[in-house]
Amino acid sequence: MYVIHAAVEKKTFLNRLLRSDRQQSANAGLQDKDPKTQTGFSEHLDENLQLLQSIYANCSDVIFHDFFIGDQTKAVLIYIEGLTHVEEVDQHVLAPLQQEFPLEHTLSNIRKKIAVSSIKPVKTVADAIEEISGGNPVLLMDREGQGLSVGLSKWDKRSIEEPTAESVLRGPREGFIESLRTNTTLLRRKVRSPNLKIKAMNIGTYSVTPIAIAYIEGIAAPALVEEMMSRLRRIEIDGMLASVYIEEFIEDNPYSPFPQLLSTERPDVASAYLLEGHVAVLVDGTPSVLVAPVTFLSMLQSPEDYYERYVVGTAIRWLRYLFFSISLLGPSIYVAVITFHQEMIPPSLLLTMVKSREQVPFPAIAEALLMESMFEALREAGARLPKQIGTAVSIVGALVIGQAAIAAGIVSAPMVMVVAITGIASFMAPRFTVGIAVRLLRFPMMFLAGFLGVLGVILGVIVILNHLLTLRSFGVPYLSPLAPFKGRDLKDVLWRAPRWMMNTRQHLTGEWNEYRQPPGQRPNPAKGDEEG
Repeated sequence: MYVIHAAVEKKTFLNRLLRSDRQQSANAGLQDKDPKTQTGFSEHLDENLQLLQSIYANCSDVIFHDFFIGDQTKAVLIYIEGLTHVEEVDQHVLAPLQQEFPLEHTLSNIRKKIAVSSIKPVKTVADAIEEISGGNPVLLMDREGQGLSVGLSKWDKRSIEEPTAESVLRGPREGFIESLRTNTTLLRRKVRSPNLKIKAMNIGTYSVTPIAIAYIEGIAAPALVEEMMSRLRRIEIDGMLASVYIEEFIEDNPYSPFPQLLSTERPDVASAYLLEGHVAVLVDGTPSVLVAPVTFLSMLQSPEDYYERYVVGTAIRWLRYLFFSISLLGPSIYVAVITFHQEMIPPSLLLTMVKSREQVPFPAIAEALLMESMFEALREAGARLPKQIGTAVSIVGALVIGQAAIAAGIVSAPMVMVVAITGIASFMAPRFTVGIAVRLLRFPMMFLAGFLGVLGVILGVIVILNHLLTLRSFGVPYLSPLAPFKGRDLKDVLWRAPRWMMNTRQHLTGEWNEYRQPPGQRPNPAKGDEEG
């Protein structure tokens, strides 16, 4: 037995070593860069021009504009058409340099002639490529071993508008767009303190996508910020095209159906989380901003809760909790009761349900699976169709198919009603990622109910709760503040407390800036300054 155990351990070690070598080779392949791009520029312009032209071979949109500085020194301006302000280049770069000026044609003197505030030196070919790809034209001249990058980039972008997936009746009507700099500006408009820190980095060997990490110094725990930076630095990929790429790389449990980072398109939501000590990740080219850490209950909160009076916000929140439970358990409870526990149904209602099912040839579990599958298919079809007809097709399709199925005796009327209520309940989830997780879990719950009855439903709920209890989002328990229980933090979970009662922030992890406002701000001081 010892020999067998030693052989198994040796084989496991060799496999682990082989996987490590393969991973290192893959990482090295991603990190390897063209050696010629790591060299500095030559003092001979023709050599630099030949090198860059070989790199940008077959790139018709890359412009190499040759000209003379003051009719004496040969120079070239390199930029990508469509990413650079050509009119600004003509007016502030080419026009001043092509005029006669008595100063010596050195790089420092040339820099003084260019009427652009954002100018920085470019010392290597790799730096020049990065600036050109970012839309900034690069100026190279003869007898100089470096160049100049002129900040005249131009990006076509859509206007700021309200996010369709997170619309509110009261509150701001602006949302993030695909421009990283515009998104950071929207955050700066909400949080104007210099303590709002924004760190930049690039991810993607070929895409070289700009990333921004935003947090408020003094509120966010330094350990949380460092953990986020560490996880982002570990990402090695050829192209980073959307924020969901980052989400899959940095979440704690990638196999869980539940999201462990919050995705929002609203600057006010992102700013509110920053003020509570969270960290936001902004990705160039996508309007969705990631927020970490998050909890399960925060996924069920809507911006509308905070733009209505706290009594209304609390009532809507409890209604959302109720229908969220119905969206998960509604069909499975109906299947369990109609299949195994008919005694739980009042006699008059049971007679009606039996009469509606007497022509149905399938068991309740088959009915539920058929109708739920058709409802999900209609929902996906409506989402993929053009907006003008997508909603109408999904609604009309559901009505026609439901009525035809009842008339044909394939399903019963109560089952259609249960599926319709469940579908409406699933629409109340404020976050699409949580809603789709519940939609997926609904099917195994129906299987358990069809084979084990209410016992199967209870077993499924226990399994889901156990999974939620094991989840973490950057070290924060996913069911916090219910598990572990933190009574003081419940004022913004089970109900939406008034503003003057929210004196403390939720304790996430690490260092904690506890107080967000002084106590004693309750209206009507005649009744005493009572702290909630």
